[in-house]
Amino acid sequence: MTLKTRFCKTAHLLFILFLAIQFLPNQISKPDAAAYAVGFAAAVELLLLIASATAKKRAGLNLPADIAAFLYVLLIAWTLATAKGNLLKEMLFPPPGVVFQQCAEDIPQLLGHIGSSLALIAQGYLLALAAAVPLGLALGYSVRVGSAATYIAKFLGAIPPVVYIPYGIALLPSFRAVSVLVIFLASFWPILAGTMSGVLYVEQRILDSARALNVGRGTMLFRIILSAALPQIFIGCGQGLTVSFILLTSAEMIGARSGMGFYVKNYSDLGNYTRTIVGVLVIGVVISVVFFLFNKLQKFLLRWK
Repeated sequence: MTLKTRFCKTAHLLFILFLAIQFLPNQISKPDAAAYAVGFAAAVELLLLIASATAKKRAGLNLPADIAAFLYVLLIAWTLATAKGNLLKEMLFPPPGVVFQQCAEDIPQLLGHIGSSLALIAQGYLLALAAAVPLGLALGYSVRVGSAATYIAKFLGAIPPVVYIPYGIALLPSFRAVSVLVIFLASFWPILAGTMSGVLYVEQRILDSARALNVGRGTMLFRIILSAALPQIFIGCGQGLTVSFILLTSAEMIGARSGMGFYVKNYSDLGNYTRTIVGVLVIGVVISVVFFLFNKLQKFLLRWK
């Protein structure tokens, strides 16, 4: 690629425009902490320049450039609507620099809440994965049993797991255990349904070839059928992970004393909307990173496709 192709991007012009906007007079009474917003934008620009310099193909450069452009447009609109235009209520919608400053100051606290949330997700989700995949393989191996079990799993999976919270509170010793139960139930049914669906729709020629080689039942289930069913299993896993994060955040906002949901609810109750926005943005970033890693794992395990 030529230097023009690498470095002449709309995102770079938007970055310059964002810097130019900082010279406009402020229309709010409090400091806008613009240095933090500029620092964030500069970090994004540096990453984009590194990607531009190291990208081997043009297609590999388009995605980071588009993401950077979106972030710059968001920062420009946010700055104009708050610090430079005062179009939004200052208490509810602080400028981006104020939010980034607060985020930097709260990093130790945020890391603790993120760790608490991810620990709950990991416990409930991994338990669901360990239970649902083997059970789905066993039930789906029989067409008759698997067909009936699929409808039962869809029926039970349609029941919102939050309705089990009263029973969890009555039977389990702590709110943490209740949260793990809710995440487990939220993940278990989609993963089970996806596993059974994948097993039931494995191509018959694959099964016939395996039977012709006289493979054992265990090898058939865990080496052949499991591999062939992985695309459907990952669909169920993705659905379970999405619902788990939604329910976890909701549960933390109801009765937890830690976690990202608690962080948002606690500071919104105190009227600290700067920290509320920080919490919302951090939740979005954490979930995006988790799904990025999930998609990378999916592509690695399904590379044979």
